[in-house]
Amino acid sequence: MGIAAATAMMLVYCFVPLDHFGDRRPVLSWAVFIALLAAVALLLLVQIRDVITDDPRARPGIVIPLLVFLTVVVFAGAYHVLARHPGQFSGLSTRTDALYFTVVTLATVGYGDIVPTGQSARVVTMVQILYTFVFLTAATTTLSRRLRSQVGKHLGVRIDGPDGPDGPDETGR
Repeated sequence: MGIAAATAMMLVYCFVPLDHFGDRRPVLSWAVFIALLAAVALLLLVQIRDVITDDPRARPGIVIPLLVFLTVVVFAGAYHVLARHPGQFSGLSTRTDALYFTVVTLATVGYGDIVPTGQSARVVTMVQILYTFVFLTAATTTLSRRLRSQVGKHLGVRIDGPDGPDGPDETGR
């Protein structure tokens, strides 16, 4: 299911025309971008809540990575739309470039081969950095703790103590 969903997202990213977005329709473009990010953030927060409350129906191991992938696709789409307008980016001209820039920014690598030069491109890049810092970090940290806990249960050991992974267990060790 996860691979099929990720493949579908990639196909949508590669083939859906984005001609209706950009400088010709700035209100529509920003509204769709903000709505998509808000929807993904809400879904991430639901996953975090479900993990924290130990909801047995939660499937964070599938849903959180897909939402992270969807976030990458949303930002890459935004960068691709922005790059069609002169003065927004230096070095970004294709969807592959946009995807590459999104991943490089997400990973905080910043090679410098693609540079946001316009104000809108810089705003979207700052939004991506903040969005990653707040939502994706919280979601992946929650997923990581859940996975460590599940592995600990499976192995019959306590990986996460009351004071964190290296904190003392119930015996004080």
